[in-house]
Amino acid sequence: MTTQGTEQGTEYDVVVAGAGPVGLFLAAELRLGGALRVLVVERLTEVDETIKAGWINHPSVVALNRRGLLPELAAVREAVQERLRAFQGVSDGDGTTERPRFAGHFAGIMLDPELFDDSGPEWADADPAAGPGLVLPQAELERALGRWAERLGVEVRRGVELTGFTQDADGVAVQLDERTVRAGWLVGCDGGRSTVRRLAGFAFPGTAPEITGYQALAELSGVERLKAGWNTTDVGTYVHGPFPGRVLTVEFDSPPADRYAPVTAEELEASLRRVSGVPEVRVTGVRTATRFTDNARQATEYRRGRVLLAGDAAHVHSPFGGQGLNLGLGDALNLGWKLAAVVGGRAPESLLDTYTAERHPIGAWVLDWTRAQIALMRPDRHARALRRVVEDLAGSGTGTTYLVNRVSGVWQRYDLPGGHPLTGASAPDLPLSDGTRLGEHLHTGRPLLLGLTGSPAPDTLTAPYADRLTVLTTTCPTRPTLKALLVRPDGFVAWAADTDREEDEDGLAAALERWVGGSGAGARALTRG
Repeated sequence: MTTQGTEQGTEYDVVVAGAGPVGLFLAAELRLGGALRVLVVERLTEVDETIKAGWINHPSVVALNRRGLLPELAAVREAVQERLRAFQGVSDGDGTTERPRFAGHFAGIMLDPELFDDSGPEWADADPAAGPGLVLPQAELERALGRWAERLGVEVRRGVELTGFTQDADGVAVQLDERTVRAGWLVGCDGGRSTVRRLAGFAFPGTAPEITGYQALAELSGVERLKAGWNTTDVGTYVHGPFPGRVLTVEFDSPPADRYAPVTAEELEASLRRVSGVPEVRVTGVRTATRFTDNARQATEYRRGRVLLAGDAAHVHSPFGGQGLNLGLGDALNLGWKLAAVVGGRAPESLLDTYTAERHPIGAWVLDWTRAQIALMRPDRHARALRRVVEDLAGSGTGTTYLVNRVSGVWQRYDLPGGHPLTGASAPDLPLSDGTRLGEHLHTGRPLLLGLTGSPAPDTLTAPYADRLTVLTTTCPTRPTLKALLVRPDGFVAWAADTDREEDEDGLAAALERWVGGSGAGARALTRG
C-alpha cells in the first residue's frame, strides 16, 4: 500500500455513498490499492435483513477467493446448505443427506446440473472453488465485506445520509446531514433510487416496468398444496422455497402504485393466493419482504467529472438470477484499483474512462438477459408457447450448458489490446510448481507479473515497478507452452505470451505502462527469457 496522503485540501480521498455489498467491496478495494482515507456513509443504521439476492456467480466467487475471503464464508455456506437439505429432503438413500446441487435457472426454468458439461474452454483452469456459483444470502455477504473493510481501515458511518454535493476541478464537497466533508472523489453505490446519480445529472434511459413482484420470508400455513420451486400459472409465477417460509410472486397486471411502502401480510397473502390458485394458504406473519419490478435502466456513462456510479446506482433491472448483486461486485472490482491508482498519482484520470468502457457492455447484457426472462414469464399464449420451446432446449445438454455458462458469468471478459487468447479474460487459476495457485498471489490487490519459464525476470524489468508490482517466477505443469502473464489487480489478464512464438515485446511495455503506471525501461526483457 502506498503512503501518499490525501489530495491537498481534502479530508478524504474517496467518499462512497452506500454500505451495501458493492459500496463495502469498493471501499476495501480502494484501500488495497493505496487510497489512505476512504469514507463510506450509509443512511441505514444496521445491515438490511430484507431478503434479496441469494446467489453469487462465478466471477463473484473468484473475486472473493482471490481476496482470501471464502474461508470466512464457509460456515455461512454450510448453514445455507443445511437449510436447503432440510427443505428439499435431499438424501442419498441410507439416511444421510447430500449436498444439493444447483446450476441456476432461466425465467424459472430450472437447469439440471447433471446435463451441464463443464469440459468447454470457458472452464479450462477455472478456479476450483467457484463452479457456476454459490448460494449465499446477501446480508451475510454484506456482513463479511463489512468486517473486511474494517480490517483494512475503511471508515464506515451508519445512520448518515448524503443530502447533496458540489464538485469542481479539484474535488467534491459532500453534504452529510448537517456536516460537509471535502473529498477528492465521490462514488454513488446508493442503489436504484441513487441520490448521487440524480444530483449529478446522469442520464438513465431504459424500459418501463410491467410487473409487480414480491419476495418474502413469511410465516405460512395451509401450504400443503403449494408446489416447491418455480411454478407458472395462468396468472403469473410463484416460488415456494428453497427455504421454509420463502415465497416469491410475479403478476403482470401493472407495476405497484407505491413500491417502497411496507409489505403487509394481507397484501402478500392475496398475491400468493391469486398466482398459486391455492385459496387456503395463509400468511400469518412477515419477517422480511420487498416489492420489485422489471424496471430496466442503465446510466449512459458511469463517470461525470469526479463523481462515479457503481452497482444499482448505475443500472437497475428485475432480480431474477441474482444478477444485480454480481454485476455490482464486478463494477467495484473494476473501479476500485483504477480509482486508487489515480488518487495515488500512479495513473492519469483517463484510466477511469476504461471503467465505463469495460463495464457498460456487461451491464447492458444483464439488462437484456433479464428482459428476456420477463418475456418468457408472461402469462399470454404467445409467451407460453415460446416458453415451451425454451424448456425443450433447456432440457438438452447443449441448451443447459449454454444457459449455465451465461448465468454463471464465466464468459465475461474485456476488450483489451493484444492478440493472445487470454488477454482480456479472467486469469486462469493455474496450479503452480511451488504448490500454490495463481489466485493465491492476488490477495494483496497488486498487479502480478507471472513468469512461467523458470528463469528469474531481470531487475531491469521489475525495478521501475518495485513499489506496485508483484513478480513471481515459477512453472506451471498444466500449461507448459505459456511463457508469461501480466494480471491486473482485478484478476484480468492485461498481456500474455507463449513460448512457441515471438510475442509483441512492445505490447508488454505498453501494458505495464497503462495498467501498472510509471516507466518500464526493461519491459522487453521478459519475452527474451
